[in-house]
Amino acid sequence: MSDEPLPPPVPNPEAGRTTARTAAVIPAAGRGVRLGPGAPKALRALGGTPMLIHAIRAMAASRAVSLVVVVAPPEGAAEVKTLLDAYALPDRTDFVVVPGGETRQESVKLGLDALPPGFDIVLVHDAARPLVPVDTVDAVVAAVRDGAPAVVPALPLADTVKQVEPAAAPGEPEPVVATPDRSLLRAVQTPQGFDRATLVHAHETVTDDVTDDASMVEQLGRTVVTVPGHEEAFKVTRPLDLVLAEAVLARRRLNDGF
Repeated sequence: MSDEPLPPPVPNPEAGRTTARTAAVIPAAGRGVRLGPGAPKALRALGGTPMLIHAIRAMAASRAVSLVVVVAPPEGAAEVKTLLDAYALPDRTDFVVVPGGETRQESVKLGLDALPPGFDIVLVHDAARPLVPVDTVDAVVAAVRDGAPAVVPALPLADTVKQVEPAAAPGEPEPVVATPDRSLLRAVQTPQGFDRATLVHAHETVTDDVTDDASMVEQLGRTVVTVPGHEEAFKVTRPLDLVLAEAVLARRRLNDGF
């Protein structure tokens, strides 16, 4: 991990302007209680390697990404930096570790604050999505470069979805109030990509508690578009997800011969 200043943006003679560079912010400060007791979710082992390292490598696999900012638990930045130093990461990508906040929104904002000038495209990626393919990352970056202020990878829903009246107490029956047309619904993944100025403005403006950064941009009235997601970009949240991730990783290693 280099402590030297990042190089200036590369001039693009054809466009007569600076080529947009891409940075990825990975919030990894959560505890991941649904996976059970133990290490924070991002540090759980997948194929013998922490999920966080897999997620970082997934971002760095894209040649468009030249900087990855990892947002660590508030008191765990030194530990995460040591972790990154212990694993082989691409030399062409710079890596920075910063302490996070109490919420995901706070952590992403702290990651944005750590970005140096010259990065006009920002990806925000869940550390708990360690197996996102590089083609998905590249598709998100390309859509932002083509002018979209916010881009999310998304998949059609396989299951019928019901809107319900929440139960008064856990475990009680919940009345169904509507059945949305699932052809109009998508399951959203990460990395989500943004024009940097748009995302910074969203974090400075929106104070509501949201589940993803694209929702903040929506509240600004800006357009959010989707690109095709991938079934292997699922979120590792529960123990069964970890079993599936191990199977996917084992298949990849078999196919790649390592």
